[in-house]
Amino acid sequence: MGTVGAGADEVAGERRQLINIAYRLLGSVAEAEDAVQAAYTRWYGLPPSRREEILSPGAWLTTVTSRICLDQLRSARVRRERYVGAWLPEPLPDRTTWDQSGGARPSRPAERVAFVLHEVFQYPHAEIAGVLGRTPAACKQLAASARRRVSIAHTPVTAAGQADVVRRVKEAWETKDIAALIGLLNPAAVMTADGGGMVGTVLRPVKGGARIAQYMTAIADKAPGLELLERSVNGVPGLVARRASLVVTVASFDVFDGHVTRIWAVRNPEKLRPWRGRTG
Repeated sequence: MGTVGAGADEVAGERRQLINIAYRLLGSVAEAEDAVQAAYTRWYGLPPSRREEILSPGAWLTTVTSRICLDQLRSARVRRERYVGAWLPEPLPDRTTWDQSGGARPSRPAERVAFVLHEVFQYPHAEIAGVLGRTPAACKQLAASARRRVSIAHTPVTAAGQADVVRRVKEAWETKDIAALIGLLNPAAVMTADGGGMVGTVLRPVKGGARIAQYMTAIADKAPGLELLERSVNGVPGLVARRASLVVTVASFDVFDGHVTRIWAVRNPEKLRPWRGRTG
């Protein structure tokens, strides 16, 4: 964080942390960058005397960025009601500092802000209270509620263990081995796909290991030449599907006790831009 009279380099040095926070809240790199840019615009829009009075520019920027994200989350509810099918965050390649879950995130805006700032970035509830305009006790309760929601989808497995499960899913998918896929999927597994209305995909989650296995093999039948690659997706093992050198799907997985419990498949081309030229 900064100090009184913080220089331009020190203030600019907060940008990566701010984008990290904003991405975890919004699930979109472009929206995160826009939110952070808006916060910096407000900072440099302050009179120099006012900037000198701010003891911690980093904390000020974090508060403003979080409030901008909170406003976007609230308005996003309306936008996503018109979104075709399920909405999922953008998957990112090889970014262990980003959100490491395909979809296990608090759904309510205030809960998400309280959870991300406290659980991920270790901000005290007293500071979060200033962001949300609530008491520290209320913020603590919001974070606890969000923690319970996320813990339902928590994945207590090592990265190596998850990579092994994902690799076996890949092999079974490539060979269209329905029995093997069913054995790797939890009977209550759920697959959610995001095509954004721009490409064909299921509009509602597919529930049940057997149904998911059948759906996956059907995709393999309808898409000859589909190449599956093991890649890090948001910092954890995942799969990238490529056709004619073009990435068409990025999938992340929740794994529990050696079985896949959730599959998050992003097919919306606008959300796959970070993967262009990254799958070599």
